[in-house]
Amino acid sequence: MRAVVSLAVVFVLSYLLGSLVAGVLYSRRRGEDIRGRDLPGGSGTYRQYGPGAAVLVTALDVLKGAVAAGLALWLAPQSVPLATALATFGVVFGHCYPAFFGFRGGGGIAPFLGAMLVTAPWTLLVTVAFALALIPLYRATLQPRLKLNAIPFVTALAVPVGAFVALRLGGLAEFLAGSAAMGVRAAHLLAEKRA
Repeated sequence: MRAVVSLAVVFVLSYLLGSLVAGVLYSRRRGEDIRGRDLPGGSGTYRQYGPGAAVLVTALDVLKGAVAAGLALWLAPQSVPLATALATFGVVFGHCYPAFFGFRGGGGIAPFLGAMLVTAPWTLLVTVAFALALIPLYRATLQPRLKLNAIPFVTALAVPVGAFVALRLGGLAEFLAGSAAMGVRAAHLLAEKRA
C-alpha cells in the first residue's frame, strides 16, 4: 500500500510540475499569452521572443523534467522503473495539458529530455544525435512538399529509433511513457490543424 501511495504522489507531483509551462509564464510576464500565436515551447518562444528567451524557457522546461525524475528516484526508489516512468509521463503530460493554464500547453519535448537526462542519459544522447542529424535532411528534401514543421516529422522517426536504443542502453519504460504523452499531444495538435 505504501508503494502505491508513493507512486501516486510521484505522478501527481510530476504532473503539477509539468503544468508550470515556462513559455506561458514567460509570455505572461510580458503581458501576453504566447498560445494566442504559437506553442509555448522553446521553438515557439524563439519565433516570438528571440533566442535568449528560447534558451531560458527550454532550460526551465528541461529542468522540470529532470526534477520530476529525481523526485521519483527519491520518493519511490523501491519502485524504479515504474516510478520514473510515471514521473516522465506525468511531467510531459502536464506540460502538454497544464492544469494551471486551461490544459493548453506545449509539445512536451523539453521535459521529456530532462527526465531522460536523469534516467537514461546514453539513450537520450543517441536519440537526440539521430534527430539532430535528420532535421537538416528533412528540411532540404521533404519539408517543402509536406509543409510540416521538422519537429513532428523527426519525432515520429526518432521515437522508434529511441525505443530500440533504450532496449540496448536502458530507460525503455521512461522512453515509452514520455513518448506516449507526446504522441497524444501530437495527434491532438494535428487534429486541430486539420479542423
